[in-house]
Amino acid sequence: MVRKAILAAVLLAANLGSAALADGLRIGVSWANFQEERWKFDAAAMRSAIQRAGNTYVTTNAEGSAEKQLDDINKMITQGIDALVIHPVDKEAVGQAVEWAAAANIPVIAYDRLIEDPRVFYLTFDNVGVGRIIAATVRQARPEGNYVIIKGDPGDANSGFLRQGMEEVIGAAVAGGTIRIVGEVNIDGWNPDGARSAMEQILRETGNAVDAVLAQNDGMAGGVAEALAAQGLNVPLGGQDGDPAAINRVARGTQTVSVWKNNLELGKAAGRIAGLLAAGTPMSRVPDVVKFSDGEKGIEMSAILLQPTAITRDTVYMAIDADHISQKVACAGAQPGVRGCN
Repeated sequence: MVRKAILAAVLLAANLGSAALADGLRIGVSWANFQEERWKFDAAAMRSAIQRAGNTYVTTNAEGSAEKQLDDINKMITQGIDALVIHPVDKEAVGQAVEWAAAANIPVIAYDRLIEDPRVFYLTFDNVGVGRIIAATVRQARPEGNYVIIKGDPGDANSGFLRQGMEEVIGAAVAGGTIRIVGEVNIDGWNPDGARSAMEQILRETGNAVDAVLAQNDGMAGGVAEALAAQGLNVPLGGQDGDPAAINRVARGTQTVSVWKNNLELGKAAGRIAGLLAAGTPMSRVPDVVKFSDGEKGIEMSAILLQPTAITRDTVYMAIDADHISQKVACAGAQPGVRGCN
C-alpha cells in the first residue's frame, strides 16, 4: 500500500537523522496506544516534523493503561524534555501529568483528545463536525427507522463531541418519533470486539430490528459490520478515521461513510507546534490558533481544529489521490459506480 511505503520512508529518514539532530529541543510524546492503525501514521508524521526542525522525538506507548501513561510521562519529565505531547488514555487521570509538566515549566499539547486545562494547547479535528457528518450521511441513506449509536470510551471527551454533532442532525427526528434510538452504548477503549459484542446484544434484544448504525470510529464500525453480517444484515453504517479496511467497506457497500481526518497533517502540525512552544512561543501566538471552550467544564483553551473529509462511494477517489490508500486496497471487491474504483 502506498501509505505504508510513505510511513516506512518517513521512519527511515527520521532514524537516519536522529544522531545529527540530538542537540535540539527534546519533544516528549506519550501515546495512549496503537490499537487503530492510523496512530502509526500520526506518529511517523509527528516524528518527521519534530526531527526536521532539528529537535529530538522521545516517545512512549501507554498500551491503553492510564497508570502506565502517568509513569511514562513522569520518567520523560525526570529525564528532561522541553515540550510534552499527550494522546491521553483518560482525560481526567492524565491531569496529574499536566501538574508535573506545569511545575517543570514544560508546555503541553493534548493530541486529538481533550485534556481540559487552560495550560494545555488542544490540537484536533472538529470532532463535533465529524459527528454531524457521520449522522447526516447515514440519515441521508436511511431518513427514518431504528437507529443504534455505538459510542467511544466514556473517559474520552471526543465521544461526547461526536455525540453532540450527531444530536444536531438527528435530535429533532428523535423527538418527533421518526427516528428511534433502540440501542446506545459506550465501548471502553474504543474496542472493536466490544463494539461487536454490544451490537450482537442489541440485535438479540430488538429481534434484528435495526435500520442504521452510527459508530464513532472505524474500528468499532468494523465490529458492528461483523455482527450485522452474521445476521445477514447490511444497513447504513457510519464511522471515522479513514482506516483502510473501512474505506474498503465503503467501496464494497458495507459501510456508508468513513470520516477521514488527514492524520499526516495533524501529526505534522503537532510536531511544528511542539517545537514552537518548546522554544518559548506563547500559546496565543501560535499561527492559526483559536479559542476553544466547548468541553464539559467550559474552560477556555488555545486550540487548532482541522477540518475532516467524508469518504463515501462518491469520494473514495480522494483518499486514493492523496496516497492515503492504494487503489488496490481501497477497491478490492468494490461495487459498481464507486468513484475511483471503476
